[in-house]
Amino acid sequence: MENYGDHVHNHKDNGKDRAKAEASKKEAELKDDLAEKTKHGHNKAMDHEMMDHDRQGDHEARHGHAGHDHHKMMIADFRKRFWVTLILTIPILFLSPMIQDFFGYEYLLPGNKYILFALSSVVYFYGGWPFLKGFFSEIKKGAPGMMTLISMAITVAYFYSSATVFGLEGVDFFWELATLIAIMLVGHWIEMKSVLGASKALQLLVSMMPAEAHRINGDEVEDVKLESLEKGDIILIKPGEKVPADGIIVEGESYLNESMLTGESKPVKKRTDQKIIGGSINGNGSLKAKVEHTGKDSYLNKVITMVEEAQKTKSKMQNLSDRAAKWLTYIALVIGFGTLAVWLMLGFPFVYGLERMVTVMVIACPHALGLAIPLVVAISTAVSAQNGLLIRNRTAFEESRKISVLLFDKTGTLTKGDFGVTRIESVDDKFSKEEILRLSSALEQSSEHPIAVGIIKKVKEDKVAIPNPENFNAITGKGVEANVDGMQVKVVSPGYLRDEKIDIPEDAYSDAAETVVFVLIDGNLAGYIALADEIRPESAVAIKIFKKNNIKVLMATGDNEKTAKAVSDKLGLDGYYAEVLPHQKVEIVDELQNKGEFVAMTGDGVNDAPALAKADVGIAVGSGTDVAAETADIILVNSNPQDIANLILFGKATYNKMIQNLIWATGYNVVAIPLAAGVLYSTGFVLGPAVAAVFMSLSTIIVAVNAQLLKRKIGKK
Repeated sequence: MENYGDHVHNHKDNGKDRAKAEASKKEAELKDDLAEKTKHGHNKAMDHEMMDHDRQGDHEARHGHAGHDHHKMMIADFRKRFWVTLILTIPILFLSPMIQDFFGYEYLLPGNKYILFALSSVVYFYGGWPFLKGFFSEIKKGAPGMMTLISMAITVAYFYSSATVFGLEGVDFFWELATLIAIMLVGHWIEMKSVLGASKALQLLVSMMPAEAHRINGDEVEDVKLESLEKGDIILIKPGEKVPADGIIVEGESYLNESMLTGESKPVKKRTDQKIIGGSINGNGSLKAKVEHTGKDSYLNKVITMVEEAQKTKSKMQNLSDRAAKWLTYIALVIGFGTLAVWLMLGFPFVYGLERMVTVMVIACPHALGLAIPLVVAISTAVSAQNGLLIRNRTAFEESRKISVLLFDKTGTLTKGDFGVTRIESVDDKFSKEEILRLSSALEQSSEHPIAVGIIKKVKEDKVAIPNPENFNAITGKGVEANVDGMQVKVVSPGYLRDEKIDIPEDAYSDAAETVVFVLIDGNLAGYIALADEIRPESAVAIKIFKKNNIKVLMATGDNEKTAKAVSDKLGLDGYYAEVLPHQKVEIVDELQNKGEFVAMTGDGVNDAPALAKADVGIAVGSGTDVAAETADIILVNSNPQDIANLILFGKATYNKMIQNLIWATGYNVVAIPLAAGVLYSTGFVLGPAVAAVFMSLSTIIVAVNAQLLKRKIGKK
């Protein structure tokens, strides 16, 4: 937001090309794709099921409401299955002979084994149903993964244990079956909650549009679907309603709340011939407007598409635990049936060989592997939120460890964003310094941009009366203009002067870190206003941390060369880009990426959205109320650059915890499976089911404890 030209997008007219409407047809397509495009580590079978649920939604689902509820229903379903399974698991554990032998007590009810069979049957068919369903889905796609592994283990355990109840020699695995299903249910419950949180970016965007519009047809008003609107239609917007499409007011005036679109905190007054934005909320007045943009031509559609593409490309990294599960499936099948075959060939009884095979199959489905990623995801997301880091894209957060270049905005991030007027100079004898300030304030009074706020602050201090502007217009990316007291007044950036071949006064820029805007009256340069923005004390500390971690720090600013150099030199940056227009930020990111850099971009407004989406990691600072921030991967509640350092280092710690948990979870299997198969039988050692189960539980505990240790990592430099 430091670029003065940027503030035209936050001003009351919001620029010329700000279209923000989304046709229902596009939203329906988005909803159908949402589960796939927002997954961050969620297994494919669950995604498929969630998408099926989404497709069952009615009209509301096409606008992001009912579809959102379907995700919540899926989570509620897993939660219910978990609690039912957990309640049944307690008596199964208590009545299990293997558990009783291990803890040295005896409590056998009449028909004990049949009670265990009945309870376990409910657990298997009710608690295990999502995994059995997921198994068929994975097999149908020819992509076995975690669901196949879980289903194989619980099915083998259930039917083998049931056989022991009805005459087969051996020990039952009912308690192992119950605990396995309970732990896997809670793991997927946690995982699905993280997926729901990740999907909110697109949900918020598509839900901004109303379902219908009031189209005026002669003397009648008819309610029509959004996709029926065409350019040139006249629509009625009643008080309190959302604007259904971009357009120009032809009758009426009202205050419109555009905060969710532009970040403008207060309602903006709109009159005849002024533009309105689809998705904004009408105030107390009734408006008639001529439709300009709908569907694919709208800005909101472009933002949605951009977020879609960014999330799609950043979700290509397959979940490591799912890949590990895929290979464990193959390994377990080969070793399991191989174990049975070997023991039979060695002349051992079928029952003994079958017990060895079942032990291998049950051990092959590690509780720890099912919790390794979801636990770290849940903990890191919660801890991050508590520390002002709102994670929208899990993959980008975990890949923050790769960041080699950090591209900063200046104002509000490296600096406080609190501008104060330091100099007012007139270069035309017809206008005094006071007149320069008075005329420029007319154009700045409705803007929330830091430069505008600084100018208005000075006006109030000097008790200057602010005149009313007429025919206000935004000069895209470069400033604003209006008629004031019969004169055409423009407040513009240095770039505008260069484009118009107007010479910049030699003394306009001092050696201080000042931002300068120029005031033109009737086409001639009348003067300029210099403002200073204090550098944050935290910035220097943060930059030292970045450099310590071999991250290059660059700055992109709309300010002049001297100001940019002054800030860069004071903070010891690795480089800077001065007098950058909003669209040029994307070009800078692209240029850095072409050089092989892994780029993180920080921005704080709708103008930064393309650059945030283009960057490998997009970080929005201090803009939690701006819908454009949804294009970022991570949002920082505060604009403190030290939070960005925390983010990157915590991202590294999170990734390391995931790897540690995966190594531990799979490492257990590498050791336990051969021992269960009986590779050390000649030495007299065979891993029994009870001992294997204890070690499996221990593995789960270690993974859980290791994930909890992540809480200590945030904030450490």
